Amino acid sequence: MPNPVKRHSRTRRNKRRSHDFLSSPAISLCPQCGENKMPHRACAKCGTYKGREIVSLVKTA
Repeated sequence: MPNPVKRHSRTRRNKRRSHDFLSSPAISLCPQCGENKMPHRACAKCGTYKGREIVSLVKTA
């Protein structure tokens, strides 16, 4: 298997790695309770999506 003859510079290496990063997840606010939630998903705190109750959350003691 062939190996590189010349060493690549730090600049060239860093240019290649410039796209290797993690982006932060998108976060939106729930219009009902104001908690952070993932977009296009029901709110985990109040169970609503687009103003309607999708998941009925029953609090148990």
